[in-house]
Amino acid sequence: MRRQVELLLLIVLLIAVDQRTKAIARARLAADSPRHFGILTLLYTTNAGAFLSIGSNLPRGLRTTIFDVVVAIALGAAAIVLFRGGVHSRSDEVALALILAGGVGNLIDRLRFAGRVTDFLYLSAGPLHTGVFNVADMAITLGILWLAVSWGVASFHATRRRLS
Repeated sequence: MRRQVELLLLIVLLIAVDQRTKAIARARLAADSPRHFGILTLLYTTNAGAFLSIGSNLPRGLRTTIFDVVVAIALGAAAIVLFRGGVHSRSDEVALALILAGGVGNLIDRLRFAGRVTDFLYLSAGPLHTGVFNVADMAITLGILWLAVSWGVASFHATRRRLS
């Protein structure tokens, strides 16, 4: 039970931070020019697609089906797996909680703002740069990378044991 409460608190905290930072971006950046702070630029934009605007040119009905309905079902399934003990390591639980929090944060935007998500962070260092993103995107990306590394390490160790 304690584990579930901790995971729920992490999810709620991340959603709150995501929604608050997006509200600040809408209030303070929407009418302004981009603000530059070294490699970080704050600028307001909205995105009708997924990561890096993938799918933003799809017809509205198809976007709604994919980004609202399918995502909501997937997030519900992830929550069931997470809170019913379907994840076997604490590390993977945290990673899934990050993905879940980010997904819910962006889904809230889509439902509130006609299918659009608020983005406001941009990183650029020389030839390297990101798309414009938000806190929810950071949580999703970190969770996916965390799972990839965790599963990669587990696979490496399993292969090594088989070969020994």
